[in-house]
Amino acid sequence: MPRRARLSLPNIPLHIIQRGNNRQACFYTDEDYLFYLDWLREHADKTGCRVHAYVLMTNHVHLLISAERPEASGALMKALGQRYVQYMNRTYRRSGTLWEGRFRSCLTQEEAYLLACQRYIELNPVRADMVAHPAEYRWSSYRANAQGEADALLKPHPLYEALGCDVASRQAAYRELFRYELEPGLVDEIRRATNGNYALGNEDFAAQVTAALGRRAAPGKSGRPRRMQKPESGVLLDA
Repeated sequence: MPRRARLSLPNIPLHIIQRGNNRQACFYTDEDYLFYLDWLREHADKTGCRVHAYVLMTNHVHLLISAERPEASGALMKALGQRYVQYMNRTYRRSGTLWEGRFRSCLTQEEAYLLACQRYIELNPVRADMVAHPAEYRWSSYRANAQGEADALLKPHPLYEALGCDVASRQAAYRELFRYELEPGLVDEIRRATNGNYALGNEDFAAQVTAALGRRAAPGKSGRPRRMQKPESGVLLDA
């Protein structure tokens, strides 16, 4: 069965997960993390992607990006992944694949879910019991978004910038969002959308993505698939 085409639209935030093959480690030393982040910044600039949030875990990566073109996210992850694998193979005298197949992703509704997705990403080390607070974890965007630590990689989303009228009030408002854990249902919703390549948002958002791309953006219902028409081509597709 052919795999579903990735959902991607210009300038709509995309939550990305890339895991190590068989959940093996992808980072061993500080230099590994630093090289990855440096190359992420370089290739994000080259491909027209803006990075809003990230976390590098031992065996997987989370990114929240916006791309100028639908194909830009794939170009970014391909170039970054290949370059990092070459570095790992050369440094650790290994061979073979490092990543677990395709990266997983979901389009993210800005108004209701973008900041929740940022919190989900930056709270990963807390959920993994690696630290008690996200500020204690070095390899994430939390310190930049919440505490003003310099990070040339990040390009804040307008919704983040709207949290306050100046840098200090913005960061204070952002820190306030982390006083409470994400609801378990919301965590599950983010995971389902990302692992399933669905739209993360309400029904209206999923319907808008479906109309724009001409293919299903939400989990299908049981029963015989209905047929839908792709507006720009007239080609009938399974919903």
